[in-house]
Amino acid sequence: MNQPLSPRQMHFLARVAEGQTMVSAGRELGLAAAAAEDYGKKIKAKLGARTMPHAVLLACRAGLLDGKPRRHGDHAGFAAHVYRGEDPWACTQGCPEGERAYRAERRRARREAKAPAA
Repeated sequence: MNQPLSPRQMHFLARVAEGQTMVSAGRELGLAAAAAEDYGKKIKAKLGARTMPHAVLLACRAGLLDGKPRRHGDHAGFAAHVYRGEDPWACTQGCPEGERAYRAERRRARREAKAPAA
C-alpha cells in the first residue's frame, strides 16, 4: 500500500465489509453511484487489491478492520501502523519487538527450509 486510507475511506470499507454494496456504502458518504464505484477503485488501489472482497481481506490482515482500535506487539500490529501511515518503529507498545521476533522466526524457517535433509 502506497498511501494510508483516509477516515472516510475506512468508513466506506467497513460498511462494505459488513455486507453493504459499494453504492449503499457510498450513499452514507453522500456519493452518487458512479462516484462510489470510483471511491472503491481508489481504496483497492491503495491496498493493492484486485477486488473489494480482496481489499476487505487485506485490511483485515493488516488489523484495520478487526474491530479493535489498534493492535500492538506482533507483526499484524506493526503492519497496521504502516497501513495507517504511522512510523511503526516509534510505537512504545511492543510493535518493534514483535516485528523483530516475527522476522527472526521467518529467517529461521527459511534457513531450515534450505538445509539439506539429514
